[in-house]
Amino acid sequence: MTDVGNRNRYQKMFIVGLTGGIATGKSSVAAVFRECGVPVIDADQIARKVVEPGKPAWHKIRKEFGPEVFLETNELNRAKLGDLIFSNIEMRKKLNAITHPDIYKEIYWQTFKYVLQGHQFIVMDLPLLFETGHMLNYLHKIIVVTCEEDLQLQRLMERTGFTEAKAKLRVAAQMPLEKKADMANFVIENSGTEQDTRQQTIKVINVLRSSKYHWKLRLLLGFCCTILLAGVYWFRHRSLRLLPTIA
Repeated sequence: MTDVGNRNRYQKMFIVGLTGGIATGKSSVAAVFRECGVPVIDADQIARKVVEPGKPAWHKIRKEFGPEVFLETNELNRAKLGDLIFSNIEMRKKLNAITHPDIYKEIYWQTFKYVLQGHQFIVMDLPLLFETGHMLNYLHKIIVVTCEEDLQLQRLMERTGFTEAKAKLRVAAQMPLEKKADMANFVIENSGTEQDTRQQTIKVINVLRSSKYHWKLRLLLGFCCTILLAGVYWFRHRSLRLLPTIA
């Protein structure tokens, strides 16, 4: 392996959070990151995976919410469960308490694998990043995808077939986009063309690639390893001194 390859292999990765509102276009932004070779961990995909038939979360949901929220195929009836939790905050909390531990466990595992692969940074697509606050302490930068409110409702209705009233209820269940944008390091406005969104995303990628933050992590890890090795050496040396000598 070349010297450059060795350096890249051991760079320390940082994590970028990607969030926004329902139907604002996070998936389109995430797709640009993937095209540019940046790994993306999709919390929505993981959420679907952890509730597959037979999984622990599947059993817990069936016990808590009953068979009414399941299809004849034993798969989760997402539409019915969605109607239930979005009209009842306590039900929503119960569902989150069931699914979130398994979701975050898978997120941590995927992150660990990307660390071993030596990426400079990865993106976590976390729709409820600010609502849960769970991953905020692990993120170096945060990207929020926004769009005009009327366009958001239109996209949601077209995508799901919701009535305007139901679409507004789903949007209202999340933190307002303006508040999320205020807490972001980067804001991608996705009310224009696909090309415009792509250009904004590539600009963000270029800024992130120019970051030297991973070198700070590398130095910190190197210092910790040095302390650990020194401790091992001291312990081994002390143990040898205490061994009985043979006359």
